[in-house]
Amino acid sequence: MGRSALWTAIRDTLVRDIGEGHYPPGQRLPTEVQLAERFGVNRHTVRRAIADMAEQNIVHSRRGAGVFVRHVPTPYRIGRRTRFRQNLSAAGRVAERRVLSLETRGANAQEAKALGLTKGAAVHVYEGVSLSDGAPLALFCSVFPAEAFPDLLAHLTNQGSVTAALALQGVPDYTRKSTEITAKAASKTHSALLELPAGDPVLRAAGINVDASGRPVEFGRTWFAADRVTLIMGDG
Repeated sequence: MGRSALWTAIRDTLVRDIGEGHYPPGQRLPTEVQLAERFGVNRHTVRRAIADMAEQNIVHSRRGAGVFVRHVPTPYRIGRRTRFRQNLSAAGRVAERRVLSLETRGANAQEAKALGLTKGAAVHVYEGVSLSDGAPLALFCSVFPAEAFPDLLAHLTNQGSVTAALALQGVPDYTRKSTEITAKAASKTHSALLELPAGDPVLRAAGINVDASGRPVEFGRTWFAADRVTLIMGDG
């Protein structure tokens, strides 16, 4: 086989391995030395195959860490009604949420302003990781007025859904009043939970949801791994 046929055959084999799930999104590929041994070629040939995969946005390299399989971005719509499970279902992805904490505490200044409360008023806080097909997509922190929804934490525990929990507290529907999106560098905590290198970009969406009368019912902040999501604004 010619040199060109060698590297293209290696590329095609690795692409097939990725497609069959041997190397899932976010996983590091074997090193150049390991791949050279596997295919019985020199490292330059392996490097050429990986470079072509990178040009096709199949993999990406991280300096000093290796070559990783890219996540296929999840389309995520932010509109008048933003619902996590519906968004992922529409994109053909499996939605899952991993709860990190459920607690009642005093509202900070930002939370109090968003919810129309006084600073220090009791709020319920729901924090966790949102996953798309098993891969971390975003971190979320949802804050609710505790006096208005005294049993919300129990409903969140039992239902695992903000929409279902609010319905049980007398809010059958809620809509997005406002959304602000900013780009930030991932903190160490965010990097660990999202399985990102520290400093990688994240997109932070901060939104206020209101009930039919316009009363704020939720102040939510979500930190998306920037390379794993395509945010779509509007109801389209």
